This record gives sequence, C-alpha cells and structure tokens, in this order.
Amino acid sequence: MNNPTPAIVAQSAVRRLPRLALLLLCVAYLMPGLLGRGPWKSADVSSFGYMLALVGHPWDLTRWLEPMLLGHKPEIPALLPYWIGAWAIQLAPWWRPDLAVRVVYALMLWGTFSATWYAVYYLARTPGAQPVAFAFGGEAQPKDYARAIADGGLLALLASLGLAQLGHETTPALAQLFFGALMFYGVAAAPYRRLGPTLALLLGGLGMSLGGAPWLALVLGLGSLLLSLRERIQPGRASPGEDAGHGYDAAALAAMAAPLILGAGLAFGLQQFHWRIVWPGEGPASAGAQAGSLLRLFIWFTWPTWPLALWTLWRWRQQWLARHVALPLLFAGVIGIAAMLGAASDRVLLLALPALATLAAFALPTFRRSVSALVDWFTLLFFSGSALLIWLYWIAMQTGVPVKMASSVARLTPGYVAQFSLPIFLIAVAATLAWCWLVRWRTGRHRAALWKTLVLPAGGVTLCWLLLMTLWLPALDHALSYAPQVRAIQQHTGPAPRCVAELGVDRPQLAALSYHGNYTLQPINSHTECPWLVVKPEAVHLLQLIVDLHDWRLIGTFRRTSNASDDLLLYQRRPEAPLPEVPVIEPVIGP
Repeated sequence: MNNPTPAIVAQSAVRRLPRLALLLLCVAYLMPGLLGRGPWKSADVSSFGYMLALVGHPWDLTRWLEPMLLGHKPEIPALLPYWIGAWAIQLAPWWRPDLAVRVVYALMLWGTFSATWYAVYYLARTPGAQPVAFAFGGEAQPKDYARAIADGGLLALLASLGLAQLGHETTPALAQLFFGALMFYGVAAAPYRRLGPTLALLLGGLGMSLGGAPWLALVLGLGSLLLSLRERIQPGRASPGEDAGHGYDAAALAAMAAPLILGAGLAFGLQQFHWRIVWPGEGPASAGAQAGSLLRLFIWFTWPTWPLALWTLWRWRQQWLARHVALPLLFAGVIGIAAMLGAASDRVLLLALPALATLAAFALPTFRRSVSALVDWFTLLFFSGSALLIWLYWIAMQTGVPVKMASSVARLTPGYVAQFSLPIFLIAVAATLAWCWLVRWRTGRHRAALWKTLVLPAGGVTLCWLLLMTLWLPALDHALSYAPQVRAIQQHTGPAPRCVAELGVDRPQLAALSYHGNYTLQPINSHTECPWLVVKPEAVHLLQLIVDLHDWRLIGTFRRTSNASDDLLLYQRRPEAPLPEVPVIEPVIGP
C-alpha cells in the first residue's frame, strides 16, 4: 500500500514557465564572463596550462596519458577534462586558446542545466511523486506537474551560490559536474526512455571515470543499480500507474551496469583510481576546526537548496525509499561524504548541486503560503541589497565618491585604472531594470504558479553575477589574473620569447608565464644557459645551493596585486658571468 503524498497541487498551479523567459535566464547566467577576461587564479589558469601543454605535444601519447606542466602532475588527477580543452584549442585555432576552452566548458554547463531539468522531470512523473487526487477532480495532471517541478529544479540549480564562480571556470570540477548530471539523468529517465538514458549513462560514467572521479562514478553507479534492483524486486513499492513507464526492467538495468563496468575497467587500466582521503584531524587544523569550516562551506555553497532539501526530507519522510527522493538523496549523500573526506571540498560539493536542486524542487508542492512569502521577502532584500552595493562600489571606483568605498576598491586592486564602457553600462542597466520588473511580476501576477518561490532566488543570483561580470569585469580580471604580473616582468625581459629558468614557481604561475609571457620555461640547474630566472621568495635559500648568486643580478620583486604569496623574484644573468660548462659525455664504443 502506498504512503500518502504530502503534495497538494491544483491544475492551475502547474502553469508552464514561459520557455523564452527560462531560456533568457539561462543565457544571462551563462554568457557573462565568457568574453573580456583571461584565465583566473588558481585552478582555472592551472588547468588551462595543462591543456596548452597537451596542444604543444599533439603526437606524444605518453604526455596525453599523463599530463605534465614542467614536470608537475595536475593537482586534480584527470585525463578527459584536459583532453577536451586541448581538443577545443586545436579545433578553433582562430580563437584565443582560453576563449576556445571557455566556450566548450560553457556548453558543458548548459548540458548540466538540460540534464538536471530532464532528471527532475522524469522523477516527478513517477506515481509516488504525484500530488493528492481531489475528490471531484482538478488535481495537477502528471506531465504538467512534472514540467512545473522540473522548472523549479532548474531555478534551484541556478540559485545555488556555489555554482556561480566554479561553474564558469575551465577546471575538471565543471567537467565532473556535467558528467555527474548525465549519470543522474540517465538513472532517473531509465524507466521511461531507452536510447537517451543509455547514452547519458555511457558518457557520464566514462566521463566521471576519466575525469578525476572514478571512485565517485563507481559508488554512485553501484548505489543507483541497487536502488533499481530493489524497485524491480519489490514492484509493489514502485507505485505502478499509467505514467510509471516500463520501470527498471532487464534492459534498463543492463544499460546501467554496462557503463559502470566499462568506465571502471578503463579507469583501472589507465591507472586513474586514485583519491587522497583526508581524515578529520589531519593537517594543521584540528578536527573541530575542519568540521566548522566544512559546515560553513556547506551552508553558503549550497544556499538556498539545502533548507529546501531538508524541508523535502521532512515532508516526504514516509517516502524516502521512493525513486524521486531516494535517487537524489543517494547522489547528494555520497558526494557530501566525498566532500568531507576529499582535499578540494568545494569542488567535490559542486557535484551535489543537481541532486540538491532536485530535492529542493520537491519542496515546492508542500509549501504553505507563509513559507513561500518568507523566502520571497528574504530573497528580495538580500539580492536587491547586493545589487545596490555592486552599483555603489562601481560608482565609487569611477568617480571617487563615496571616498571610503573608493579607497577600499583601490586597496584591493592596486595599480588598476578605472575604465568606462557605454555598452557594458547599458547592459548592466538593462539587467537591473529586468530585476525590478521581475520583482513587480512576482508580487503581482502568477501567484499560484508552483515554481514561483524560486524565481526571485534564481533571478537574484543571475543579476549579481551579470553585474559583476559587466561592471566589475576589468577590475576583477586585473585582481584575479596573473597577466599584469607577467606584463611587468616582460618590461624587463622583452616581449620576444625568451628562455626563463624557474625555481619553486607553482603550477598557476607556470601556466601564466607560459601563456601570457610566451616564455620557454625550464627548471633551474647548475648548467642552465637561460639569461633570466624567476624564483618564489620562499625558495631563495635553495637557489644558492644550485647556482652562484654572484653570477645573477636581482631585478626586483613582482607582486600580483596585493597578494604577497604570489610574489616572484626576477634575476638576470650578469653579462660578465661565464656560461656554465656543459659536460661532454663521450660515446661508449662497444667491442
């Protein structure tokens, strides 16, 4: 016997969100930041450096199977994300390399949006997720209800604060998000479709396995398979009905198992099964400090989906084993545990956003009007205040008034000269006016729409991101890019490609020196013939053990904005210093 559903939804509440409006919202979220900037620190430019390194060795199979950046392996061990970026550069030689990579990764974010929408749609079509049937009719029809819930799920994903920056970077984390969303869609849609879910599971499983997350792909695949087997063994709990699809039959289970086996085997054969577990208490911070840091990260990173997801788990507590709750709960729970045990917690937690958005969407049909109004007012005040601050600080940067705001901007972006662009200004004004219209629309019309509660959060995040990527893009690019630091070094070395030795320089700055400066970099040794040398300040004590410092002249310290941890020391070989003698190794002549 089925458990009662907490969803009470009339047909009038599942009106369709206009497709053009939803499309424009996604475009407004996706496009800002695509143009007008270079790779940012640190993971963005570092990943881009590995892609460029692969392009420089197009026929070196060993290099493609083990990406290296001047002898350094990637911090996020992966293959496919770097391959995708390298292929994008090779296929679009007429574009700047970083732009070609960003376009492809933007398409993957768009694919994440589509996969999430369809996953929520098919989960909402399951009979166990349907609203209560009214005595005299008028309840929401299954497909209309599923479409409204899917719109809400996509809006919840757009509203997630953690997606804004990481979703616009060209890192393996975004590729893993895309492939994980494909897996999520494939399992959710398997009872209804054959070809689409099978291809999604195949691409998602292989992508996760070769994208740096083979263990996650294996655990998520096994967990999904067990849930599906349970539903097949106990069909009475699946709530079969006229919209139940064909269920997880033998063909669907085979389609889920095959990519799992193939991806795991391929990852094992290419030696991609590696994951450094960070147990609580390891490292300089105590277990309590680490737990507090993770809790704060989870609260802001997954806002506003986590309170809605908790509400869903409470209201649907009698149906936790139903497909529409169990599947997103499995994905969110497994990824959450991985984030607690992994080194890059925020980038792992990024993969949980589609599942959390799905859980958040199923809170919508259970809301009281007072709760919905509370979310609306909080969102209205928070994002309107944030947009106002963005405008005020931009005005201060342009005019110097208010003085306190202008001094704060100058302190955070030293050396930056304010720029004004009329087209960019008009785009920002249009976005702000669109937000005002959206607020007026939300308070005046379509009060009964099921997805209404998440319109303002999604619109508010999109507005703030668009304002930052238009009004503030030049200043942010100056503060977050290594290009100004490299240009300052080029004033001494000259713009022509030059051999530059390095010592202690980390991966992001190596990638920036190679890309922005077009330098030929090589590690320092006692036989180097390079006329220039860049060194991290903390590695100077090692330098005197490698070379004679009397042969080198310190040019200066080059700082990236106000961050002392990114300082680089530039040395030049003295003209009178003799070039090192390279030992000659006589060939060995056999008998």
